[in-house]
Amino acid sequence: MAYAPLDLTGKVAVVIGGTSGIGRAIAHGLAEAGADVVATSRRAEQVEAAAKEIEDRGRRTLRITSDVSDKSSLEKMRDQTIAEFGKVDILVNSAGRTKRAPTIDFAGADWNEIFDTNLTGTLRACQVFGRHMIDRGYGRIINIASLSTFVALFEVAAYSASKAAVASLTKSLAIEWAPHGVCVNAIAPGVFRTALNQKLLDETDRGREFLLRTPMKRFGDVEELAGAAVFLASDAASFVTGEILVVDGGFLASGVNQ
Repeated sequence: MAYAPLDLTGKVAVVIGGTSGIGRAIAHGLAEAGADVVATSRRAEQVEAAAKEIEDRGRRTLRITSDVSDKSSLEKMRDQTIAEFGKVDILVNSAGRTKRAPTIDFAGADWNEIFDTNLTGTLRACQVFGRHMIDRGYGRIINIASLSTFVALFEVAAYSASKAAVASLTKSLAIEWAPHGVCVNAIAPGVFRTALNQKLLDETDRGREFLLRTPMKRFGDVEELAGAAVFLASDAASFVTGEILVVDGGFLASGVNQ
């Protein structure tokens, strides 16, 4: 079998949570690799901005909002994408939320909201798009895990538990859907600087500890996640499924760094 290049020409991708942060960087990477990309989230103004960025890269897109807590919105978005492009080859689940608080006092409503977005929202999207992929006999699904899939991060127990569950869900779907030509994998990002966490990373002891634990001695740029996503979305990864691909500058390999 000939080597399959990292080329997504002719592929159609949907990136849920694709209008900011990690999802936005992945949407850009998929577009630059040749895919038409629908980057979606709840806010219409962010969807509009993301669509323009994709079109600026010479790819086609749609302007559709969606909410992972509302399965009907995902179904509507799937149907509109298929009506326009004829198929969906690639799904990226990047919508997420977190809240830091001592676990002893963590509110049940906050716990449920985090799980509903991070875990159940991922499941909803996988069900909605997975059925279409199974029917076609082809699909690539990429979920977003976390460092906290593997190690505990202080006072974010709900987020950590939800992301550990995302890894388990990824593996379960991988073995169920592999016979149907659908590969299901996840990316576990390390510590990446964004507009939302810049102050925490640069001005707190927590940020300094993250940096100490990262052997590359720097935080990641979100664009550095695009290569992992393009690989998992491409036919170069045709025999890769159930994998949690860590992109963390060596954080999880870290023991004593000095």
